[in-house]
Amino acid sequence: MHYAPKSIHETTKLYNGVEMPWLGLGVYKIDQPATLTGAIEAAFKAGYRRIDTASVYENEQGVGQAIRRLGIGRDSIFITSKLWNDHQKEGYDASMQAFEDSLERLGMDYLDLYLIHWPQNGYSVTAWKALIKLLQDGRIRAIGVSNFSPAQIDELAEATGILPAVNQIERHPWRRQQPLIDYCRSKGVQVEAYSPLMRGRFHELSELAAIAARHDKTMAQIILRWDLQTGVAVIPKSSHAERIRENADIFDFELSPTELEAINALDQDRSILGPPPVNEPSS
Repeated sequence: MHYAPKSIHETTKLYNGVEMPWLGLGVYKIDQPATLTGAIEAAFKAGYRRIDTASVYENEQGVGQAIRRLGIGRDSIFITSKLWNDHQKEGYDASMQAFEDSLERLGMDYLDLYLIHWPQNGYSVTAWKALIKLLQDGRIRAIGVSNFSPAQIDELAEATGILPAVNQIERHPWRRQQPLIDYCRSKGVQVEAYSPLMRGRFHELSELAAIAARHDKTMAQIILRWDLQTGVAVIPKSSHAERIRENADIFDFELSPTELEAINALDQDRSILGPPPVNEPSS
């Protein structure tokens, strides 16, 4: 077992010293301004201090507007965005411009974390060099990747000498990804899970029901706690205030080693996403 945070305000220290909250709010495909503002308000009231967006989500502007409308101080919230595939393929200058465009849409002077959204063979090293320059210039506090394999991370490190601080991956009980997590841990790369609740399909995991009943928690809360207790940061997406509060209520109990192993045993190396947009232009 890894250290299990006992408060929503606890952070994991990235290898460059930046403190990142263990729990964040994912805002994938939440594009209605009122819905987005409501979700961010509910999250902030529940104690969240991290929001994960991306240029391809087409809601960066809404995220920035919601934060300002709610009077949330920039230094009290951790913002992540991501570089999309087409900009990588267009080269170094396009990657730099994509970052500037994200900042402009957000209405911010810097990002806490900026990720390459998907690996693009033959292009990601050039994009990574752009991110390194932005990091060195103080425009980003930490840089990382999403959906990268060990070999793809090694390629970045060998070309530049700089490892990602974070690798954001699809991770849930059906797709545990333990070899990749072990690799990242050995390199000091923090793993964070997206789609942890399997886009709602966690309800199919009847094995979690007894664990949830034992702790008087929901099955979703059990999965999120499993992530934290296995050293994985997590960004469940929700636009519903009640669910957002529920997802935050995971710091007052601990799963036993036996319970963790029971969840680990559900692994089928099974993705709940469609085919990855690797080396394909965006639509």
